[in-house]
Amino acid sequence: MRRVYFDYNATTPTHPEVALFVKPLLGEVFGNPSSIHWSGREARPYLDDGRRRVAAFIKADPEEIVFTAGGSEADSHAIIGTASALSGKGNHIITTKVEHPAVLNTCGYLEGKGFSVTYLQVDRRGLIDPDDVRRAIRKETILVSVMLANNETGVVLPVEEIGAVCREAGVLFHSDMVQAAGKLDIDAPGLNVDLASFSGHKVYAPKGVGALYVRKGVEIDNLIHGGHQEGGRRAGTENMVGIAAFGKACEIMARDMTGENATIERLRGRLLRGLLEKVGDIRLNGDEERRLPNTLNLSFEFIEAESMLIGLDLAGIAVSAGSACSSGSTEPSHVLLGMGIEPEVCQSALRISLGRENTDEDIDYALDVIPAVASRLREMSPFSRKKG
Repeated sequence: MRRVYFDYNATTPTHPEVALFVKPLLGEVFGNPSSIHWSGREARPYLDDGRRRVAAFIKADPEEIVFTAGGSEADSHAIIGTASALSGKGNHIITTKVEHPAVLNTCGYLEGKGFSVTYLQVDRRGLIDPDDVRRAIRKETILVSVMLANNETGVVLPVEEIGAVCREAGVLFHSDMVQAAGKLDIDAPGLNVDLASFSGHKVYAPKGVGALYVRKGVEIDNLIHGGHQEGGRRAGTENMVGIAAFGKACEIMARDMTGENATIERLRGRLLRGLLEKVGDIRLNGDEERRLPNTLNLSFEFIEAESMLIGLDLAGIAVSAGSACSSGSTEPSHVLLGMGIEPEVCQSALRISLGRENTDEDIDYALDVIPAVASRLREMSPFSRKKG
């Protein structure tokens, strides 16, 4: 049976060049980069080069990069660190209803500690009006957090404009850029952000490593306390394999992503056109133009997403129903609900996300399998029969 992976927004396979690059760190280069003896000196360049490469990828300075254990930690560090550092100034945070759970649940945690959080509505395209942010800012506002690209729909939000609003108001601005990295050309300083989160396993590096961009001059409290690592901003011996891999993956993505994304976008277009023609009764969720080149969020009317997902998995096609971070939940997607989409439409939604290893043959196979699975499930659906 053919196996096709269409879940690159959940995670990516480690790039072969990345795996080869970090091989010495799994053997002869094992030192602690903080050690001053020969073993530490052998390891140190991997740490420094990793930081330099990640910084270059987002057009930042190396000293503005804090390595973390992943995107969720980076989000938590940005939000809780700001709340702690600025609690004497105010207790109000602004975010949106469609953020990743790492942002939403961190804001919920702070609400339990006495902070006030405004959750802004997006429109049915998944977009937010920067003027809504402007209107929500008040004198006690200390942070705004809005993602650059949504992990479920792929919709790209107007972060640069929101950042300008925050700068004008003197409010710190954080953006979760985990899903955008490698799919968009990111200029963190140019996007007017003060803090931004990234994750290695979304850009063909291993899991367990992330980064927080902290603009020069921005002071936030530490999330993890202990030693002096990461310029005193994140204690703990560094994940050398992860950091080196993350840096190398960023270097490769900077080299290859323009051409690869053009191919991926073409494949995505082929898949969408074919499904609209062969299946019908499909709704594309999210703005048609302002979206990542690899992502489709489709509602298959009269079909439960879970049944569709299982049927495709049995045929060797891997997709997801919403975010992998919310797997196991029977609730409709909070992202689609936050866009004002009807619950029954939300419950029929699948996320299809392509990557560098997908081919035209994958699309051909999907255009054979998906219509057949959808047709079979609709024949079993009492709602579909009532429609007829």
